[in-house]
Amino acid sequence: MLTFDFMPEAQEDGGAQPEHLVEPQRILLPSLIGTLGVELMGTAVTRILIEPKRGARARFTPFHKVDGSDFLDEIFGRLSEYFAGARRRIEIEFNLGPSGLTGFAKRVLKETMKIPYGKTRTYRNLADAAGQPDSYRQVLSILLENPIPILIPCHRVVTNKSGVGSYIGGGKRKQWLLDLEAQGGEPI
Repeated sequence: MLTFDFMPEAQEDGGAQPEHLVEPQRILLPSLIGTLGVELMGTAVTRILIEPKRGARARFTPFHKVDGSDFLDEIFGRLSEYFAGARRRIEIEFNLGPSGLTGFAKRVLKETMKIPYGKTRTYRNLADAAGQPDSYRQVLSILLENPIPILIPCHRVVTNKSGVGSYIGGGKRKQWLLDLEAQGGEPI
């Protein structure tokens, strides 16, 4: 079973990071919110791009051209089930080490991961939970740079006012994800 891995031990203790010596595997995956560019180091997702731009897209291999493996089939199956409303917990291992995030940004993303499926929090709620109540605008900036949207569900963070707020994949995609989760889906 694949699990979430926010920061592997080698990253937390400042130890060597041999994965930087290996070129990541980059795969384009079709989804209901558009093409996803999924970057992997070994068995961990290190980045997800929603609708990668032409220059970035050229670095990715379309899923149908990738040699099949049970591991890749499992990852992409879980994402597909989530987008179809059949899975609430994606449970894919990921590694934020290559993103270089530190301090407040890490705390914001950890708090974002705690938001349950189908629920939302405000930017201000997240700033409070991450220990800097006056930094809610910074929370928005951090979430717009989230290296792993969907797995770290920044779409669940909304404004205090009307509207859903900004999203790395655009407002329409954010609303679509919120609507998907509001419908409940079958828990897997």
